[in-house]
This record gives sequence, structure tokens and C-alpha cells, in this order.
Amino acid sequence: MRVLGVDPGSIKSGYGILDQRAAELIVLEYGVIRTTSDLPFAQRLLQISVRLQALITQFQPQVLAVEDLFFAKNVKSALKLGHARGVILVTAAQAGLEIAEYTPLEVKQAVVGYGRADKVQVQQMVKVLLHLKEIPTPDDAADALAIAICHQHSAKMRAQIKRAVQG
Repeated sequence: MRVLGVDPGSIKSGYGILDQRAAELIVLEYGVIRTTSDLPFAQRLLQISVRLQALITQFQPQVLAVEDLFFAKNVKSALKLGHARGVILVTAAQAGLEIAEYTPLEVKQAVVGYGRADKVQVQQMVKVLLHLKEIPTPDDAADALAIAICHQHSAKMRAQIKRAVQG
């Protein structure tokens, strides 16, 4: 299964694309979709959508895994994040992708085994689990890879449970 993990943002949205081959996770690509703050907000959202469409076309993932909204102290920032997340969800839905949403707690639990892990612990485990020489940068890309890892682990667990219930 090929998963496109996305850490949404209105200025930077991290992405990471993973393939599951047997028991191994293979990194195909990671990075960030950057927008420029001097553009009108609607144009920034359009840039996110266009770049995401290009990634979907190029890598043909089956699933988009995205971080669910979290509590934010700044309401304006939370609204902008919600808009960016909405554009990401619509773009994935238009491409016919399955969409999975995970809270930061679920991602940390899946990657580190501890839901209150800090950012450095998550980044270090991303490096280890994906057999990378160094921690992926920028942080948004590492977070997106963590979200994709979370989905791969969750999908494997759901399949095992389904087999156990049916068998």
C-alpha cells in the first residue's frame, strides 16, 4: 500500500510518501509544499491544492493520511490551518483516495509507543523506522512521514483484527 502523509499548514504543508513492501516501509519522497505569505490567502490554498494534485498524479498513492486538527491558542491560526486542511481533504477526495485522519496523540503512540513523546523523539523514531541516515528535514516533512507511518501501522493492525474476527 502506498500512503501520502500530510502535515497541513497554510505556509508549509509537510508531505511524505511511503510504500509498504512486505514488512518494510520504503520512503519514496518527502518535503514541503511552500506558499508565499505575500499572496492572497485563496491563492496560497490553490498552490497547496495544485502541488498536492501533482504529487498524487506522480506517485499514485491509495491513501492520504492527514493530521487531525488540534487545539490552538491562536484562533486565527487555527482557522487558517483548518482551511489548508480542508483544501488537502478535498484534493484527496477528488483524486479518489481513501482518507485517514489521526490525532497527534495517535501518531506519537504509533511511532514512538508513547502518546506524550516530544518532537525530537518522534523525529528520531522516523529516522530509525525508515532506515534513514539522518532525521528528515524540515520538521514538517518528518511529521508527515510520521503520519504515514502511523497509517501503515494502523492499517496492518486493522487487517490483523479483521482476519482474527473472520477466522
